[in-house]
Amino acid sequence: MWRADTRSHTHTLNSLVQTARASTLRPATPASPRTPTRPSLPARRSTPSLTVRAGPTIQVEVDKPLSLQLVPSKAAGGGLVVKGVKGNAAAAGISAGDTVVYTSSFFGDELWPSDNLAFTRSALANAPSPVVIVYVKGENTAVNVKRLPKKPAPQRFGRKLTAAQKALATHICVDCGYIYSDKVPFAEVGADYRCPQCSAPKKRFAKYDSETGKVKGGNPEALATNLTVALGLLGVALLGYLGLNL
Repeated sequence: MWRADTRSHTHTLNSLVQTARASTLRPATPASPRTPTRPSLPARRSTPSLTVRAGPTIQVEVDKPLSLQLVPSKAAGGGLVVKGVKGNAAAAGISAGDTVVYTSSFFGDELWPSDNLAFTRSALANAPSPVVIVYVKGENTAVNVKRLPKKPAPQRFGRKLTAAQKALATHICVDCGYIYSDKVPFAEVGADYRCPQCSAPKKRFAKYDSETGKVKGGNPEALATNLTVALGLLGVALLGYLGLNL
């Protein structure tokens, strides 16, 4: 009986060992793959755009009206800061914050430093269209406006007219070739008008054909001058004749 019990226990032990071995050798069921998750990143901060404040001067021609508002610059180099801009000045590339260092003079024949607001305003108001404006982008850190000299304006003789100027071109100065292309009709310009390039009086202008680039008809002033000279010669001859017979 003891032997029977021993055999029973031995059989039970062997069964347990085989079961343990079977479970150990059985391949493990692979776990279902997990979708990898990215760690949350901190929100990015927008990098402010950098603007080059100092740079070379830019020269533009701007038709009137300019639609330009200027204030004195607080920079050491001086100049006039563009506070507001639209219309023709904006179309020419001038932006708020830019600094004007030169503008056309009263008659447009020179460029004057923009170191005085009232003086520059007066010059721009009286200068013929288009006016020349020289400026630097942003704050003026490169030009000492107070030490800038006056300089001749860009030569307009023989320059190519824009489409807008060509449509308005009606008269040309016979002394220097300056082409009148303002919006005010030439007939309505005052008698004291002077050529902005050579200061010739209004009577020295002749009608101009913008399509052919030639003068229309004869120059009234030249005809008047020739007539005056002819009458003068006739008078001298008459006086000589009378003198010889007295």
